Amino acid sequence: MIAAVEGVLEARLAEGAVVRVGGVSLLVQAPLSTLARLGPEGSQVKLFTHLHVREDALSLFGFQSRDELRAFQLLITVSGVGPKLALTVLSNLSLEALQIAIASGNVDALTGIPGIGKRTAGRIALELRGKMGPTTAGGPILPSAASEELVAALSGLGYNAAQIQVALTAVPPDPALSLEDKIVLALRTLSPH
Repeated sequence: MIAAVEGVLEARLAEGAVVRVGGVSLLVQAPLSTLARLGPEGSQVKLFTHLHVREDALSLFGFQSRDELRAFQLLITVSGVGPKLALTVLSNLSLEALQIAIASGNVDALTGIPGIGKRTAGRIALELRGKMGPTTAGGPILPSAASEELVAALSGLGYNAAQIQVALTAVPPDPALSLEDKIVLALRTLSPH
């Protein structure tokens, strides 16, 4: 198993990055988020990798963090989600947004991704719920059952997962607050001053 690749970034391609390791150049397929964070061509890069073996191909997938790699590996365990679709998911949603969507069962956030229909989105949310929580301190705050309504309301108003994350940190977990009060507090946090 190839756990990581460290070398010189030779090129960025639509499907990934070409990394020279010693005298060998490897094509490492990566989500757009990882490709965007790589330095300029000629710089040193390190990618955490997953080697996918099929009878007709060996494919190497790379990620900037172990958490992204873990999310990819969990996604490909879901029936109907292969490596290409898992890359598409991670290219369209940040890790935090994916965690929030899965924890809250928000299949609408997943169905907005090309190639994912309602059935696949439902399987992802069901099979990965509880498995894809934050793995590091300072990870995203996952909504409790009491705040899932707030997440759904803010999502319905057009806020993205990163904005919803900010709102969740600003709303106190007070059971005496009504949903309307929580929405008002969240909107105050999200509105430009």
